[in-house]
Amino acid sequence: MTASPLRPRIPPGQRETRDFPVLDLGIRPGVTHETWRLALQGRVARPLTLDWAALMALPQVRQRCDVHCVTTWSQLDMDWEGVRARDVLALAGPLPDARFVTAHGSDGYTTNLPLAALLDDDVLVAHGFDGAPLADAHGGPVRLLVPARYGWKSAKWLSALEFHVEDRPGYWEARGYHNDADPWKEERYSA
Repeated sequence: MTASPLRPRIPPGQRETRDFPVLDLGIRPGVTHETWRLALQGRVARPLTLDWAALMALPQVRQRCDVHCVTTWSQLDMDWEGVRARDVLALAGPLPDARFVTAHGSDGYTTNLPLAALLDDDVLVAHGFDGAPLADAHGGPVRLLVPARYGWKSAKWLSALEFHVEDRPGYWEARGYHNDADPWKEERYSA
């Protein structure tokens, strides 16, 4: 997102950093390209599981975006590579009543999003960062990237996308974090 006279690039309460801080639950599942799988399940017409080769066979994109963490850091102009989430979701065919998605990480982490949020152009199933494969410390080999939300919505070590009729709070949402996580509204914690 570019700055405008009405909206700077760094949201309120954030500060710019030039490194890429590492935050996680303290569990590194050690997933490799060979062992990585992504299950698409729940309220879908075609439940399936992708492996690395299937992910790499999908249309690949590169994008530059800003990332904002609830811990108040923002990093600008981050270069990512991956597959648009909407292209991955289309493979499973979400049913008409599927309105929410739980993203699962191999470390046991979960986070929730409205299905509509995953259809944005800049949401990726990301496998590359800064011209290299995504490092384990940052959720590699594959993580979700949702730039319009605080970073906790971008599940690391992505292992499943589960489609639901109703919203289901994830790990941090169940612990008092805001359900929507819009950095421009400073939606850090629930009211």
